Parts: sequence; structure tokens; C-alpha cells
Amino acid sequence: MSKLTTAAKRMLVGRPFRSDSLGHTLLPKRIALPVFASDALSSVAYAPEEIFLVLSVAGLSAYTYAPWVGLVVALVMAVVVASYRQNVHAYPSGGGDYEVATKNLGPTAGLTVGSALLVDYVLTVAVSISSAASNIGSAVPFVSTHKVLFAVAAIVILTAMNLRGVRESGTMFAIPVYAFMIGMFVMLVWGFTRIGILGQDVHAESYGFGLKAEESHLLGVPLVFLIARAFSSGCAALTGVEAISNGVPAFRKPKSRNAATTLLLLGSIAITMFMGMIVLTQKVGVVYAQRTDDLTGAPAGYEQKTLVAQLAGAVFHGFPAGFYFITTVTALILVLAANTAFNGFPVLGSILAQDRYLPRQLHTRGDRLAFSNGIIFLAGAAIAFVVLFGAEVTRLIQLYIVGVFVSFVLSQTGMLRHWTRLLRTETDPAQRARMKRSRVINAIGLSMTAAVLMIVLVTKFLAGAWIAIVTMAAIFGIMKLIRRHYDTVSRELDETEWDGVLPSRTHSIVLVSKLHLPTKRAIAYARATRPDTIEAITVNVDEPDTRALVREWERSDISVPLKVIESPYREITKPVVDYVKRVRKDSPRDVVTVFIPEYVVGHWWEQLLHNQSALRLKGRLLFEPGVMVTSVPWQLSSSAKARAGREVNAPGSVRRGFGDES
Repeated sequence: MSKLTTAAKRMLVGRPFRSDSLGHTLLPKRIALPVFASDALSSVAYAPEEIFLVLSVAGLSAYTYAPWVGLVVALVMAVVVASYRQNVHAYPSGGGDYEVATKNLGPTAGLTVGSALLVDYVLTVAVSISSAASNIGSAVPFVSTHKVLFAVAAIVILTAMNLRGVRESGTMFAIPVYAFMIGMFVMLVWGFTRIGILGQDVHAESYGFGLKAEESHLLGVPLVFLIARAFSSGCAALTGVEAISNGVPAFRKPKSRNAATTLLLLGSIAITMFMGMIVLTQKVGVVYAQRTDDLTGAPAGYEQKTLVAQLAGAVFHGFPAGFYFITTVTALILVLAANTAFNGFPVLGSILAQDRYLPRQLHTRGDRLAFSNGIIFLAGAAIAFVVLFGAEVTRLIQLYIVGVFVSFVLSQTGMLRHWTRLLRTETDPAQRARMKRSRVINAIGLSMTAAVLMIVLVTKFLAGAWIAIVTMAAIFGIMKLIRRHYDTVSRELDETEWDGVLPSRTHSIVLVSKLHLPTKRAIAYARATRPDTIEAITVNVDEPDTRALVREWERSDISVPLKVIESPYREITKPVVDYVKRVRKDSPRDVVTVFIPEYVVGHWWEQLLHNQSALRLKGRLLFEPGVMVTSVPWQLSSSAKARAGREVNAPGSVRRGFGDES
């Protein structure tokens, strides 16, 4: 890379880390909590809102079901957290649901989980960033009218922060995540204190509004379906719980215990906030509708604020600083919620790449010991979804949570088989009791998550969940094809026996355009290899130039014969390839080595002016059997200047621990 490119990279991601400094990038619990919990905690900002939004279809009377719906969601979350605490102890390597399903249910189930989680991580970024754009857009009109631009810019910034490394990005995110938690708890405690202890009347700005209910007389099956749909929307609060099981390797030792403790903290905080918001919403009389036109009694020009904003406005009435603090940290954590995916996706991608289901580049750590290729791939996919769906949360949320519950179900099924297999051989009574207790927890988790998955599929399939399912199927198929390719290459390279027969003769061909120093070096190098025969060839694309070259060649002291190849259509690549094929056809047991002189330049724009013919020739000749292609470099002065001010490292030297950076 040029000096400018290198400087820009160092400014963006920082200096590279040695491989032996990986342990210093691992996370303590106080940093791991905001890194892995931001997604689940941010769901508190929109999951209760989604419940009230769905129930509003049946009018204000349907709001009475909200606490019960929230209670069931909280129960499912508690069971899932308890189940995943078993997972992180049993499988601490970071494979998470993918590893559990693969080892206990087989590769197909594991690949299903892998494709589901990859899609879910991408949607986590898209939904979180789009929700942040909507919240910030309520206060900043420019963001409201340019949501896609804001979302794309936010994803790019998050990508840059994560490319700097897990620990450094975690430290950056810790303050706003903790600020959000403290702010939410202060709002809930102060709100309930004013209402329950001080006996004050606390009302939201929408208190007293009515609703134009689309279905105000729902009974029986339609009402059950509506409640089920509200429940499935509220289950968005569970997204992000699985990220800790996929991110166990990022924790400090003891990894499993620290991850399990962080998971317990996450569940406790998220459930408390979630239920607190639902109850407080009813206490202060928030009325929330899909469209402002559905509100009755609202003043002219009324703009509906988000649920969190209305709660903060009611609780901190007369104290604007409290309101602005809550709305600011809420919008900020919605942006940072995507960071959970930026930590989970690259690790999962690395494991899938190690198992040869994804390109091997995803398994390689970058300069900062982060899985840089996975981070960049996630950012690109999330940007595509944001642009495709116009950063509209209402449209994106329908695709959400399907993937995570597919992984929940298969993971819990795998854990049941895991404990059953271990119980067949375990004889220690204490260990058997612990395993049986874990199996019961996972069994309850399986029954609940399977029921939720069915509800989600029934209520959200036609609303957009089918897009996520089709995407998962496509990724599943692509990963199968990638694995088939790697297996085919492995068989060709490892299983085929080589007879060890050497070529009978070697024939060297030097490509010539002019008789200058690069050509003379190429001829000298070709002769140094001691071939059986050697010749130089040139393509006649310009008659006067070719004649001049032949005359100069004859006057020189070069003993290698020069052969002119005619090219009536002024091509270079095809005549050379055809000539090499003829040589091979005449002597099939010979090896033909083609020497190509090349310029080495120091600037990217110089590269555009040179070596295009050489690149095309190499690209064609590499496909010819029995043909070796050798580049003979000639360093121009610009390359020498560029090399003088550049640190020289062999490819991968930093990752292998060479060099002096720390």
C-alpha cells in the first residue's frame, strides 16, 4: 500500500497488535456486559412499544392485556437465560448454538443454526440503527428526512470502531450503555415513587387521547391471534441473549463462569426494565397508535413521540434535563445495540470458515486481532438491508427474531441430547444430579422457544418473515456449495497420487516488447535456469516497430533467437497463448516456462499505465497445463522511493508475532 493508504488505515484502526498480545484484548465482566448486552437492553426501547402498537388495533381496552403479554415474554426470557447459562458451561469455545447443534444433531442442523444466526445478526444491525434513526429523527428533522443516509453513516462509524479491536470498542461503548441503564432505572424508580409513594398525578402527553380502533369488537380466535401477534412482537426483547454464548472466547478466564455471570446480569436488568416500562406506561396513560390519524382528542399538528420519550416527559415533567438525558442515551444505545452483532457475527463467521462453510478469509484476524473481514462483511450486508427497506423499522421488524428462535429451538434440542449422552456414562451422583437439573432447564427452554417460534411464524410469515426464511435457505445452500468446493479441492490435492515423473525437457520462452533493460534481465534469468531450449518471441502489432526491434536484436550480442508472431487483429494475448499451446502440443512431455518482464512502480496510478498486458497474459497462461509463468520484475525509480519510506513486513508477519509492534 502507498504511504497515504497506510496512514489512513493506521488512523482508522490504529497500530497492529502482535499475536501474543491477544490475551490483553480479552474482556472483563464490566466491559463484556455493555459489549454483549447492548442489543438485548436496547430492545427495552422498542419491544414494549411494539406490544402496545399491536394491541392498539383493538382499542384502548386491549391495553389491559399488555402486562400479561409482557409477563409471558419476561418468563420466556428468564427461561432462555437460564438455558444459555448451561450452554456456556458446556460449550465455551464460542461456537454457541452452531456448535451445540452440530455436535449433537449433525451438520445439517448446525448449518441451519449458522445461517439463521448470520441473518439475525445482520437484521440486528439494520433494525437497531433504523430505530435509532427514527428516535433521533423525532428531535432532528434532518435525520427524519434522511434516515437511510444517517443509518448508513452510523453503520460505517460502528464498523470503524470495531475494526480497532474488541476491547477498545468495548471501552468506548461502556459509558453510554451504563448511562442508559442508570437513566432507565432512575426514571422507573422516580416514576413509581411519584405515583405510589408521593401520590402525585403523573400523566403522559397522550393521556386522555382516544383511539380509532380498526377492530374494536374482537372476540374469540381473532382476539387470541391479536394477543399472540403482540406477544411475538414483544419477543424482540429476547434478541441478543444468544450473543454471549457465541462470544465466550472474548471473556477473560475463567471464561465460562464470567460469561454465565454476565448472562445472568443481562437477563435480570433487561427483564426489570421491560416489565417496569410496561407497567409505568399504563400508570401514566400513554396512548400509542400506528398512525397519528388514529388518535382522537389530539391537538392539531400533534407529532407522536416514542414510548420512551413520552414516559420520560411524564416522569421528569418540569425537569427538562432528565427528559433530554433519557431520550439521548436511548437513541445512543439503539445505535450501539448493533455492536452486539459486530462482536457475534465475526466470531461465528470465523468458526464457519474454519469448518469450510465460508471463505477462509473470514477466519483470519486483522491487524488489531479482530476478525476484520467478518466485520466488513456484516456492515455491507446490513447497509444493503437498510437501503432496500428504506430504514423503516416497521418493515424490518417483520423479518426479525425468526432466525434467533430457530437457533434457540435447535440449540435446546441439542443440549437435551448432550446431557442425555453424558448421563449414560456418568457415575458420580453429584454430577448426575447437576446434569439432570440442567437437562430439565433445557427441556423447559425447548418447549417455550418452540411454542414462540410457531407463534412467530403464524403471525409474521406473510408480514415479511418469509423474506428472512428465504434468505436463510439461500445462505444455507451457498454454505453447502462452499463446503463442497473446499472438499473437492482437498481431494484433488491430497488423495491423488503423484507418479513423481519429471518432465523430459524444459523449454523457456521470453516475451519481448522492446530490447531494453527489463528484457535483458528476463533473458539472463531464463538462461540461468539452464533450460534445454530457449527462445524469445514478440508479437507483430505494429510493422515498423517490429522491423526496428528485429534489426536491433540482430545487431546485439544476444545469442537467443527472436521469433516474430503475426497478429493480424493487433491482439497480444491470444497469439502468445496459441503459440505456447503449439509448443506444448509438439512436445507434450516438455514443460514450457514463460518469462514475462514486468515494471514495479511506486504509485497506484502508475500501475494503471503499465503491466496490463502482462496481467492478461498471466491470467490466460495459468489455465494451460504444463505451462509455468515467471514474472521478472524491474523496479522503476518510483518504487525505490516508495520502498525507502515503508516498513517491510512479510505477509502475515504481524499475525504470526514477527515485527516489533506491540
